[in-house]
Amino acid sequence: MLSQGIRILDFDGSIVKQQNILLKYPHQIINLNDLASRTRLWMDSRARRAVQERIDKTTRNSVTFLGSGDFHNTTPLLLNQFKEPISLIVFDFHPDWDTLPPHFGCGSWVSRALEEKNILKCLLIGIASEDISSPWIQSANLKSLANGRLEIYPYAHGPTTVFARAVPANISLRSEKGFLRSRIYWEELKHKNLKDFFSSLIARLPVKDVYVSIDKDCLDRRGALTNWEEGGLSLDELILMLKLIKENLNIVGLDIAGDYSKEAGLGRLKRFFSRMDHPREIIADKIHQEEITGINERANLRILEALTG
Repeated sequence: MLSQGIRILDFDGSIVKQQNILLKYPHQIINLNDLASRTRLWMDSRARRAVQERIDKTTRNSVTFLGSGDFHNTTPLLLNQFKEPISLIVFDFHPDWDTLPPHFGCGSWVSRALEEKNILKCLLIGIASEDISSPWIQSANLKSLANGRLEIYPYAHGPTTVFARAVPANISLRSEKGFLRSRIYWEELKHKNLKDFFSSLIARLPVKDVYVSIDKDCLDRRGALTNWEEGGLSLDELILMLKLIKENLNIVGLDIAGDYSKEAGLGRLKRFFSRMDHPREIIADKIHQEEITGINERANLRILEALTG
């Protein structure tokens, strides 16, 4: 079960600005500013070991704030603290299931997590990015769909064509096989009775111990302002699902990414890929920092209240 205190992996200063959270909740701040540029977007094995060493000295059953979604690649390091069988539920705008380098990237962390055999099942909830469209899906970890280990439920997404790759049978989608290509029809959340549908999903999890990872870019702009795209889920919908998880499962750990911070100190290569990966127009870039912090802090407080109330 979750501990009452929170853990802040302070890479970018975005959470320590949120004074209402610091005043309301016991907290531990792990200063990782010195590793921020080496960890943002992706990290090499040396940076990974350095971050892991600092995380391992902290309580694993915390609500952990990661800062920007650029640091979502640290979630597998948090998951490494668990050796018992667990389920994984991810709320995100992106599937983060790429198979291409870099190995420890924020766009491939789900694939890294699924390398661990103690994660028996993963649910990806709220996806709406082009990463599950053609041609980007060609580098997706489609093999993880086999035997139902991974289920993916976009918020809203049209059919996707996959070329020269097998699409395993999976309860979360329907596929039609053609000549050298398959067509995927996704199970969208947008028009569903979310309470009933999500309740049915979590009832099928193989174990009740669950780790939850939230990237707030799955939310619309009223719920969060990030340095990525805007999602489709409302904050109320996310809170509804979190309450259902709390009422029916045992949350052993949870992390929250998707706060806003500007990049700093990146080398030329990371700056190039950052421009390639991030959207050209970011809503938060046109909004004053105090308003951004206020909106994100309200979302974080509501999430914490849903989990601890």
